[in-house]
Amino acid sequence: MKSHDVVMAWFTDELASGRLQVGDQLPSERALAERLGLSRNTLREALRVLEVLGAIESSTGSGPRAGTFVTASHGPAISTVFRLQMATRQVTPEDVFRVRLALETQAAAQASPERGDWEGAAALLTRMDDPSLPVAEFLRLDAEFHVLCSRAAGNTLLSVLMDALRLVIADHTLERAAALTDWKAVVAGLQREHRALLDALREGRGADAAAHLERHIRGYYGITAEAGAV
Repeated sequence: MKSHDVVMAWFTDELASGRLQVGDQLPSERALAERLGLSRNTLREALRVLEVLGAIESSTGSGPRAGTFVTASHGPAISTVFRLQMATRQVTPEDVFRVRLALETQAAAQASPERGDWEGAAALLTRMDDPSLPVAEFLRLDAEFHVLCSRAAGNTLLSVLMDALRLVIADHTLERAAALTDWKAVVAGLQREHRALLDALREGRGADAAAHLERHIRGYYGITAEAGAV
C-alpha cells in the first residue's frame, strides 16, 4: 500500500469512528509517523495530499492554532477536478447545464425560509445592479448567488457539490456570454428573474422557486445558444 493510502485509511477510520472530528488537531508528525510506521518525510508528503483535498489544514508557528487540523473544505478540491474536466472537454457545456438543472431545482424545492441567508443573497443582487460591473465580475457574483440560495435546502452534500461547481458555473456562463451583443438587456432580464427567485425562496414557495430556476437556467442557455454560443 502506498504511503498516502496508509495515511488516508487511518484518517478515514479515525473520522468514521468519531475519534477525529472537524476542528480537531492531528497528532504531531513524529507521533503519527511512529504510529503508522512511516518516515516523517513520507508522512509529510501524504499529509500534503489530504491538504490539497481540503481534508486538513496546516499552520506553522506557535500557539493554539499551530499544527494540523481537520477541516471540511472539500469544495475547492472537487472544483479543481471539475474545471480540469471542462478544460480537457471531458465535461461538455451541456453536462454543466443538465447538472445545474438537477441540483438547483432540487435545492429550491427542498429550501426552507428559515435556513436561507436572504440578506446576503439580496446584497449580492444589489452589487450586481451596478451598470459598470465587468461581465466576469457579474457572473462570478451570479454563481455565488446561486450557491448561496442552494444552501437553504439544508443538504450538506448538495451544498458541497454546488460550492464545488461555483467556479465552473462562472467560467461556463462567461464563456457563453462572449456571444452576446446586448449584455445590458440580458442583465436586466437575469436580475428580474433573480429577484423573483429570491422572493419565492423567502416566502417558502419551493415549487415556484424550482420553476423559476428552471426557466432562468434554460433561458440563459437558450439566449446564448441563439447568439452563437456552443
